[in-house]
Amino acid sequence: MARIARAYPQSFLKAVNLVIGMVGIAMILYGLWIIRVWQRDMQDSSFEDSNSTAPRFIYKFLVIGVSYCHIAGLGHIAADSANRFCLSCYMTVIFLLLLLESAMTADILLNFYREKDLPDDPTGRFQDFKEFVTSISSYRWAFRSS
Repeated sequence: MARIARAYPQSFLKAVNLVIGMVGIAMILYGLWIIRVWQRDMQDSSFEDSNSTAPRFIYKFLVIGVSYCHIAGLGHIAADSANRFCLSCYMTVIFLLLLLESAMTADILLNFYREKDLPDDPTGRFQDFKEFVTSISSYRWAFRSS
């Protein structure tokens, strides 16, 4: 009975870490793809026209993906070991990560002037994306009301 009581939390923790690790790998791959697209788009423009905000965002995205992979590795070590200190360190890291994600989500949802915080878009793709999102959301509401 004790083996089952220990095996279930270990399996659950490993499954959660698998998801966190896959999200980290997906973020890394997506970040590398964004770098390739950004370099292709900036190839034709001069150095003065380039916006330094885009690479900063991309590099932060990559760092978060690598951090997720490290957290998943720490979680697999914590799940396999019988050391309570390792497990408590892992749970502290996960709690801080969830706290940070909650704060960022609250900031995004409660900041009504978030468009002023965004840098200027010389390509006009952000406006196209906004129009696409509003058309999809209006289509969905029209579909529900009929």
